[in-house]
Amino acid sequence: MSRSALVRSVAELAEVVDRGRGPVALVMTMGALHAGHAELIRAARREAATVVVSVFVNPLQFGAAEDFDRYPRDLDDDLELCSAEEADVVFAPTADEVYPAGEPMVRLDPGPVARTHEGALRPDLFPGILTVVTKFFHLVRPDVAVFGEKDAQQLALVRRMVADLNFPVRIVGVPTVREPDGVAMSSRNAYLSPAERVTARSLSRALRAARDHRDTTANALAAATGELEAATRLDPPLLVKSLTIVDAETFAVAPEDFRGAAVLGVIARVGDTHLVDHLPVVIGD
Repeated sequence: MSRSALVRSVAELAEVVDRGRGPVALVMTMGALHAGHAELIRAARREAATVVVSVFVNPLQFGAAEDFDRYPRDLDDDLELCSAEEADVVFAPTADEVYPAGEPMVRLDPGPVARTHEGALRPDLFPGILTVVTKFFHLVRPDVAVFGEKDAQQLALVRRMVADLNFPVRIVGVPTVREPDGVAMSSRNAYLSPAERVTARSLSRALRAARDHRDTTANALAAATGELEAATRLDPPLLVKSLTIVDAETFAVAPEDFRGAAVLGVIARVGDTHLVDHLPVVIGD
C-alpha cells in the first residue's frame, strides 16, 4: 500500500499534484473518515488519474451553538484510510491557510433554495459550504469533484453553483453508504450512545416507508410521518426538525400533484446529535 502524500499548505499542494498524469478529482471532507468516504474516494479514482482528498473542518458552516469544537478529528486515521483507498494526496490545511485574512467578508449567497429544509434550520450552513467549496476549487483546480448523496441539498446547491458560475468542474454524486442497521454513515454517528443509535434508525425507516408509498407526495409523507412519530416516543426520543419531498433537480418543495424524480429528506436530532438523511425516489412510479 502506497501512502498518500500529506500536505498542509497551498504552496506544497501545487508542487505535489501532478497534472501531467491526467484529470484531477477532489473529494472534500471534514475528516473523521469512514466507509462512506472510502466509497467517495473509490468513485473519484474511477473518474481521474489523481485523487486529492481534503480534510478541513470549515468554521464558516457552523453556527454559534453548533458542534465545531467537538467535531471529531483524527488525521492519523484519516490518512490511513486514504492510503488504503490509494488517494494520491491528502490536503489538510489549517484555517489560517484557507482564510489567511481571517473570517472572509465576502461569502457566496446560495439563493432561496438554501433557505429551505436544512438551510432554514442552519442559516450559516450553505453560505459557509459554498464559500469553502469555491475556495477549494480554486486551490486544487480539480476536473471532477465527488460528493455524497446523503447531503442531497448540499449536492444540489454545488451543482447549481457550478452551472451558474461556470466552474470548469464536473460534479459526481455517490449514493449513500449505510450501516447494516440502515443508518446513513456519518462522522457524527460517533456521538451516538447505544440507545441513541436505536432511535437514529428511525430516519432510514421513515424514508423507506415513504418510498414504499410513492404514488403521491401526500401518501409518501404520511408514511414517513408515522415512522417518525413513533420514534418521538422512544427513550431517548427523536426530535424531528424537517421532513420534505423536493424536486430532485431544483430542490424546490414538491407540490401535491408532483410526478417525477424527487428526493425524500429528513432532518432530526437525537440527544445533542444532528442527523440528516435523504433518499432519491420517483413519485408516481
